[in-house]
Amino acid sequence: MPDPSPSSSAGPIRIDGAEQDAALSKSEFLTRSEVINRRSRRAKQLAGIYRDHYWALMEELKLKYREYYWEYGKSPFVEDEENERINSSRADCAAGLAADNGNGNGNLGVNGGNGNSIGNATGRCGMNGCKAKAMALTMFCHMHILSDSKQKLYKACVFAIKSSTTGPILCGKPILRSTVPSYCSVHFQKAEKYMVRLLKKSGLNIASTSKLAPKLHVLVADWIRRIQQKRRAAEARACLENAEIIEEDNNP
Repeated sequence: MPDPSPSSSAGPIRIDGAEQDAALSKSEFLTRSEVINRRSRRAKQLAGIYRDHYWALMEELKLKYREYYWEYGKSPFVEDEENERINSSRADCAAGLAADNGNGNGNLGVNGGNGNSIGNATGRCGMNGCKAKAMALTMFCHMHILSDSKQKLYKACVFAIKSSTTGPILCGKPILRSTVPSYCSVHFQKAEKYMVRLLKKSGLNIASTSKLAPKLHVLVADWIRRIQQKRRAAEARACLENAEIIEEDNNP
């Protein structure tokens, strides 16, 4: 593809400030500012070259992805599955063919592992009653992607939305497997609110869970305040006991 950036052309790259470098090339010593300026100039030029090369690769990736999706559709193994099914049908008898069609053997199992290419043909989710569009390389939509036993990218949300006699009922919405904690976006916000509420009940006035780790001086000040409160309470109890003793002595 044509390269949109002139700095990443096939020819030799012209260094910025080459005339100035040539004038200083015969110098035995360079000042600190001259060295810093030369390094800064070359670093900026190198960063620009890397940036242009990165975006050129991104454009090439988009083009290749578009060509791949247009040629193979949602699964690159559909043709292999069809060829394998045809070869097995030629080698097996009629009873074997019926058994293979019944259990779906001989497929690579890309689309949920069931050997059914209806999802690829219609573009709809393979779940009964769902009319949503299937995701790429699978027969299920995003809501039902966990029904695909072969997928490795998603897991279920483990937020307990209700409690029952058999145990807590979890949310179960699909989220990325790398998500920590294992909550969807809605329940992650609820968990943050619950966390802030519990922290306020325990005496920590924190408005956001992103600042759960206060600085050392905040912790020291809080502990000093608690210690002083306990000392004042102990002194108040001691004064009250002394007053009661004095009153008893004055009233024989």
